[in-house]
Amino acid sequence: MHTLFALEDIWGLTIGELDGGICLRLDKSKGTAYHTMFEMLSAWAEQKRRFQAGEITSEDYDHWRYNYPKYDTTQRWAKVPSQELSDALVDAFRDKLGLNE
Repeated sequence: MHTLFALEDIWGLTIGELDGGICLRLDKSKGTAYHTMFEMLSAWAEQKRRFQAGEITSEDYDHWRYNYPKYDTTQRWAKVPSQELSDALVDAFRDKLGLNE
């Protein structure tokens, strides 16, 4: 449950009801986080569809899931710097611009 709570806080994944059942949905007001999560879930849905249609095996599906996003061909992924490096760069730019005073 705590993983789901974190997904709510970070990505805007929220819970609701639909046709008398519980469903998870994305909060469009989260902007960039919404779009990023939408793309990731769409990639997952595509692989699930391919598995259910018999286009890929359960081993292929598991391989894709367990190595995500390495084998995701629906999007272009880039590595980002760690939070520590990002914070250090922001501080350095603020110092250079005189904004940390």
